Amino acid sequence: MGDRAEPQTELQDIEVREFRISPIIRVTLLSLYIALTVPLPFLSEATGAPISPGVLWVGLAMGAVAVYGALSERAIANAEGIQVTYPQWVPRGIRKGWMLPWNEVAALKPRTTGQGGLVYYFVSKSGQGYLLPMRVVGFSELVKIVEAKTGIDTRDVRPLAQPWMYFILLGFTLMLLLMDAWTIATAINLGS
Repeated sequence: MGDRAEPQTELQDIEVREFRISPIIRVTLLSLYIALTVPLPFLSEATGAPISPGVLWVGLAMGAVAVYGALSERAIANAEGIQVTYPQWVPRGIRKGWMLPWNEVAALKPRTTGQGGLVYYFVSKSGQGYLLPMRVVGFSELVKIVEAKTGIDTRDVRPLAQPWMYFILLGFTLMLLLMDAWTIATAINLGS
């Protein structure tokens, strides 16, 4: 008990702490989006598909903005509570933030994802759930703040995915981009 009092005091003195999504996650997921979608307009033109390449380019650009907006999430912890927010240019219909005062946090509950991972939800006193941001830089610091502000034991709370997983995904994405270059070159040659 005595060991925990000092870290709590230090964390309570923090005015505002902002946590952003990890750059490796942002780069990997944006690159994967590009790798999966950029060949489509070229293939549309080469095969004479009923959807014009121009329409696909517009759709891909809109999708890229939506993905970038979703990856612009910020978690903000301060003396009053925790908040998840997005830049003002991100429409609320695409991503909606939330704010939860520390004194309204009743529990932190784990939930299994469809892929077998484990995520955590804040449960408010009214029973509403709020997803704990798990892909942020400084996740362990965020968890310490949560423990200090709520008194909830967070020893077992771990990030959803480790950085090495995103490095592997980035490696496969780079290989996919090489295949895309070959696919685009082939589509251009067929179109000429």
